[in-house]
Amino acid sequence: MLRIAVPNKGSLSEAAIQMLRDCGYAQRRETRELVLMDPVADVEFFYLRPRDIAVYVGSGTVDAGVTGRDLLLDSGAAAVEHLGLGFGGSTFRLAARPGTAEGVKDLAGKRIATSYPVLVADYLCEHGVEAEVVRLDGAVESAIQLGVADAIADVVSTGTTLRAAGLVVFGEPLLESEAVLIRRRDGLADEEGLAKLTRRLQGVLVASQYVLMDYDVPIGAVERAVSITPGLESPTVSPLHNKGWAAVRAVVPAKSTNELMDRLYEVGARGILVTEIKAARI
Repeated sequence: MLRIAVPNKGSLSEAAIQMLRDCGYAQRRETRELVLMDPVADVEFFYLRPRDIAVYVGSGTVDAGVTGRDLLLDSGAAAVEHLGLGFGGSTFRLAARPGTAEGVKDLAGKRIATSYPVLVADYLCEHGVEAEVVRLDGAVESAIQLGVADAIADVVSTGTTLRAAGLVVFGEPLLESEAVLIRRRDGLADEEGLAKLTRRLQGVLVASQYVLMDYDVPIGAVERAVSITPGLESPTVSPLHNKGWAAVRAVVPAKSTNELMDRLYEVGARGILVTEIKAARI
């Protein structure tokens, strides 16, 4: 039986649970559930703190898990990234008071506060910079004002919190993070179970990039219409009761939906409908 760790709370939890549900796995209905077994899929899910998941995976307590790339790298655990999951994106940046620093070299001999001490220490070592890393569990943007640090390293989205604290980002991003599926570095017994999980996740990821488009089009405009929506292999074209019209169905990129609808309408297509795809094998 494949054992999978899932974030029990935080920004990754809800999206991870929904993605696994879209993959056809049973998922918990209440937050107090810590363990859930899916006997049909032969999988057991454990709901754990996101920061601890890499440690559990690396120790072999569970076979695989969903966590952030940043948390994986900071854990130092014997676990590796297996598959990017396309959600929970974030950027890890350095920040300080304006005019304090312009790049990582300016941090030599300084104190950097962060909730990711291993990640930051590795980054400094990679750039040959000697500095003191101050570990904090949260609210690192207050560290400079309180005299604990000269700069901070933290996850940045809009930058609103940093600006409110009188800080600005500087230098290149330390890391572009997202939710990832991780596995034990030395492999695992249930390779078949992991392969099935991987296929299902990839199916959901691929499906999120496409939609199904249906429309009616005059017979004389079919060739122009299908050139706009060629589909993955070839679109389905079916005759309608009205002899002068045909129905077309094609898989198209989700990001191009409205542009394609405009172009189809211009060549005479009508009744253009778009359907979301939940999962796929392409």
